[in-house]
Amino acid sequence: MSDHTLFAQIKDEAARPDPYPLFARLRECPVSRQADGTYVAASHAAIASLLHDPRVSSETLPPADRPKTGNPLKDWLVKPVRDHITDTHRPFIFRDPPDHDALRAAVMQQFTPERVQALRARSHVLVDEILDRLGDATAIDIVDDLAYPLPVTVICELLGIPPADEAQFHGWATQLATALEPDTLQDDELRAENSRTFDAISEYMQGLIAQKRKEPQDDMLSGLATARADGHGRMSDFDLIATAILMLVAGHETTVNLITNGMLTLLRHPEELRRLREDPSRAPRVVEELLRYEPPVQFRTRKTLCPITQNGVTIPEGAPLVLLLASGNRDPEVYAEPDRFDPDRADNRHLGFGGSLHYCVGAPLARFEVEAALVALARRLKNPRLTVDPPPYRPGSALRGPKHLRLAIDGIAP
Repeated sequence: MSDHTLFAQIKDEAARPDPYPLFARLRECPVSRQADGTYVAASHAAIASLLHDPRVSSETLPPADRPKTGNPLKDWLVKPVRDHITDTHRPFIFRDPPDHDALRAAVMQQFTPERVQALRARSHVLVDEILDRLGDATAIDIVDDLAYPLPVTVICELLGIPPADEAQFHGWATQLATALEPDTLQDDELRAENSRTFDAISEYMQGLIAQKRKEPQDDMLSGLATARADGHGRMSDFDLIATAILMLVAGHETTVNLITNGMLTLLRHPEELRRLREDPSRAPRVVEELLRYEPPVQFRTRKTLCPITQNGVTIPEGAPLVLLLASGNRDPEVYAEPDRFDPDRADNRHLGFGGSLHYCVGAPLARFEVEAALVALARRLKNPRLTVDPPPYRPGSALRGPKHLRLAIDGIAP
């Protein structure tokens, strides 16, 4: 096949178990134009340069277009208003400065060290509680039994979501994560379902925000709903709803993949699993290398605000651009033996959490959760082994991770 189809091959589900050989081929031309008109940056240097380039925009979502209901009043009056609100109050990962900066600053004011440290300790407690509930199991699905329940509980506690509502938040987050996949734009049925899901969670959040303002608690949503950001006033309800939804999806889906990719990698490297079991202090090193070696976010989409020349290729104004983070993480120009999993790697300037203005705000929390999960799994699972390798993968190519990771075990240690 022509090199101009490489990104299409990466998006194909057949590549999900191992897209890295395709990344290597794309890096031969650090910036390339694909057959569909998309430009792909695949080398570490090109990605880092474009991440920091103010001529590259994150406002890539198409105009909102909710499906028509057949009710003239709703379709001609309500729908345009709701679409306009959605377009003008996007989550801040899809916003450029100055809107992005103001919204991010408001969130960072609530991401206090005390709050994050409390959730670090809480993550260890939750992991042990989840494993305790499995009792005398001789099999475990890392995805269903741990990787999903842990982050949804943590993010709901952070935001102040009632525990009884956690189950529906899991379903909402899973659905809305599909909006990060580039092919969603061409799937009218999926876009319609995402619109319905967004409206459902927005309605829920609107009620919860009103409640938080009446009776604020020590949680992030209460803080955002009642705080006054310096010089900007309080975040609007529409921006607050979009921000809460972003926190839910980003704080949930990416952590699920990182836990699952991490356990799969350790099982494929049993010596590293043994070392982690015997020395839990290695966990931060393990997680940083996982963020390089098997990042949960494989790529992010951007567009150009004007023509940009990068590595000898001129990207025209308005062109769709893909920053292939996972490819940059395996660039031999930056990393010695990049395809080797090495938690003791000395210089690990990975792109696992993106970079520049849009560096992941929840990075410390994600690190703590994954450390807690992997340390507990290494310590408590007796003789874990994969039942299928490679495991089945979820369909998404931007957020990449196994759909299930089923293990046989000889029991769970106390």
